[in-house]
Amino acid sequence: MDRISELPDELVVKILSFLPTKVRASTSVLSKRWEFLWMWVPKLEFVVTHFRPDLPLRDFINKNLPLLRVPKIESFRLKCFSTTFQPEDINQWVAITLSRRIRLLDIWQWSLNRTDNLAVLSPSSLYTCKSLVTLKLNGKKILVDVPPTVSLPSLKTLVLKEVTYGNEDCLGLLISNCPVLEGFFIHRDGEDNLKGMVFTSPSLLRLTLTLHGGRCSDSDEHVIVTPCLKYIKVCRYVERFSSLVTHMPRVEEACIVVEEQMEKVFESFACLKRLSLVVWRNNREEFPDGFFSNQLEHLKLCIDFDYWSKLLFKLLQDSPKLRVLKLYVDRDRRSTEYTPVSWSSVPECLLESLETFEFAGYSARPEERDFVSFIIKNARRLKSSSIKPPVVETWDD
Repeated sequence: MDRISELPDELVVKILSFLPTKVRASTSVLSKRWEFLWMWVPKLEFVVTHFRPDLPLRDFINKNLPLLRVPKIESFRLKCFSTTFQPEDINQWVAITLSRRIRLLDIWQWSLNRTDNLAVLSPSSLYTCKSLVTLKLNGKKILVDVPPTVSLPSLKTLVLKEVTYGNEDCLGLLISNCPVLEGFFIHRDGEDNLKGMVFTSPSLLRLTLTLHGGRCSDSDEHVIVTPCLKYIKVCRYVERFSSLVTHMPRVEEACIVVEEQMEKVFESFACLKRLSLVVWRNNREEFPDGFFSNQLEHLKLCIDFDYWSKLLFKLLQDSPKLRVLKLYVDRDRRSTEYTPVSWSSVPECLLESLETFEFAGYSARPEERDFVSFIIKNARRLKSSSIKPPVVETWDD
């Protein structure tokens, strides 16, 4: 401890920033010099793992948060159960951090039952904070009630996970008043009060959607206008995915699940370079020429239907620049349906660009065996390949 005490205050504060908040606060008893050093750390995090009210922690935050000596709070993270603190406690802490020009606010509040009170994030300064760069709200009992005066000029990242909205216009109003927003993640489980999603963001670059269950259905109205978007990810299955997107000419990377006519989905993407695609459909339809982006370089494909080789052939035909192919065929091993691989020509990507090939499936079945043989035989520039049985895998890049 003597050697650490010889360090300058700035370096000690930096070391303290790597410790949990309660641990760093405990250093105040070491000596008179250490009494207030921890209060210069601009990052605060409180994680409660039990669902009982935590009066000691509430009193600790109430006492020390207003006394922090740092002029700017870099981040405030609170992860707790809805029964741990009263909504007015959380509102008070949020208001204090906002008054200190906070950059990152992260509130996770897990709910045990539907009768818990809503933690209304009511400070008007939350929606007019000029310093806020990242806002993350997670929990069914967090109410996002956006006023007409909303203005978040510095917000670049917005995460809304299973929150409740004040009305159907809140989401669009919030996003339209974030002029430099670059990343937006929304998770809806069908229990919020949004009928659909309607918003426009000319600055948005990355969009992640998780929509499933309850009211998140194909009857919802979705109008999403993001002309500069470069990355889109749709987690789990969304009915009528094509209704979610308008023309997105700059999207270079997509990760989506499809269970409908894929032509309607991919007609919005002209410049895709990386694609993770999960297709759950026994699809016998014909695919037109130019069906996929001819700029594709990296393809990760999970298929669960017969006639899968027809889709793959069209994909390879339309991807002359493809360098990486990762294929997971998840058909029932008992399936007796067999579509012979009888490709009339070798796709250009096999001759000129494919360098990496990974296959996971029941390669002992004739269709899979013929396909793997075709790739190995014709991929002239192949540098690495692997063949393995089906495994549980996360198909997110």
